[in-house]
Amino acid sequence: MKRGKKYIEAAKLIDRGTLYDAADAVSLVKKVAVAKFDETVEAHIRLGVDGRHADQQVRGAVVLPHGTGKTVKVLVFAKGDKVAEAEAAGADFVGGDELIPKIQNEGWLDFDVVVATPDMMGVVGRLGRVLGPKGLMPNPKAGTVTMDVAKAIQDIKAGKIEYRLDKTNIIHVPVGKVSFSQEQLSENFETLMGAIIKAKPAAAKGQYLRSVTLSSTMGPGVKVSTTKLG
Repeated sequence: MKRGKKYIEAAKLIDRGTLYDAADAVSLVKKVAVAKFDETVEAHIRLGVDGRHADQQVRGAVVLPHGTGKTVKVLVFAKGDKVAEAEAAGADFVGGDELIPKIQNEGWLDFDVVVATPDMMGVVGRLGRVLGPKGLMPNPKAGTVTMDVAKAIQDIKAGKIEYRLDKTNIIHVPVGKVSFSQEQLSENFETLMGAIIKAKPAAAKGQYLRSVTLSSTMGPGVKVSTTKLG
């Protein structure tokens, strides 16, 4: 992959062989973000688990204290008085059966998170093939299958993010924007890492945190020392 001049110059500021303290890593990521837009800062966490085994899965959600800097659109599947509750809490879209053909046949996916009450999961289950591969399927572990739709919506709008292992046992999650202050990014990152460390499966053997890298959307990665992260 051909890299631009700005990227190459930025990459020179990073010592590839160094594991940086979290605060120094955040500072470097901000420094080497050279795109003309407000890049997202992402954490890439490689874990010493095998996600193919159910007892070594790592999945959950955490509310970042300073949010992600992104406006999140929430779709809620609900019925009865839960519809009004969802609308009052700030859901962008609320509905039931009538949304199935819109999503299935028309390819409507103008939302970032899906929340559902447990009694609507039969309906949502019919969308598994569409929502599943995109990571949009509601899940009790992530707090998106709940009767308390108001709290779920408020948490998501406040900066709740979901984390889960990909097929290579790496978690990729946003921790904010380059325009955030160093303190805001550091606090978000520490909150995320605290949640992932807490989510360590009992079946995980050996070193849990294999590697942690921070990068901006278009910038080079900065390796973070895991010794102080737990």
